[in-house]
Amino acid sequence: MDGDQRLARGNRSRRTIARHAVDVASAEGLDGLSLGRLAADLGVSKSGVATLFRSKEQLQLATIDAAREAFVEAVVRPARSAPPGVKRLRALGERWIAYAEAPLFPGGCFWAANLPVFDSRPGPVRDALRDRRRAWLDLLAEQVRHAAAGTDADVDADVDADVVAFQIDAVFTAGNLALRLGEPDAVATVRRAFGDLVARVSG
Repeated sequence: MDGDQRLARGNRSRRTIARHAVDVASAEGLDGLSLGRLAADLGVSKSGVATLFRSKEQLQLATIDAAREAFVEAVVRPARSAPPGVKRLRALGERWIAYAEAPLFPGGCFWAANLPVFDSRPGPVRDALRDRRRAWLDLLAEQVRHAAAGTDADVDADVDADVVAFQIDAVFTAGNLALRLGEPDAVATVRRAFGDLVARVSG
């Protein structure tokens, strides 16, 4: 029983530290993380943090997992209540805008902050970031296909769902940058650009 309680406490501590690491990395990048920095921020021992994560790379990977969980909870899961296709695609867009505008993380979109840093640095961290991006693009493309399938055959035939998903992601990434720079019309511009892309697949 004591062992189970220690394991549970360790898992809670790991989740708490990883979630704080997401906030730090959203603003300063995954390279800005260190065991000592997180220990100081949270008022815990560096040795305790090191026991939970072992290395900076393991900390970075845990941070990516925590960012994914938070993103799914804020953006993906709520959108699932909408029917597949246009309505779910629009729901994903609105949830993403809320995620970036609030923002959920102090530095804005975690992925936009970190993918450009690691895109040319092979290794487990790059792979994890790439896999998360691929999952997001696949989700968007899936809903584009549903949306196109619900329209007339001519629209359906003209839609390349992977390309539209890529374009939507590009709009969101540019929107995150505009929000971070304080551009006053950022949200309105994202909504217009996103709406235009959705209109192309929904007739």
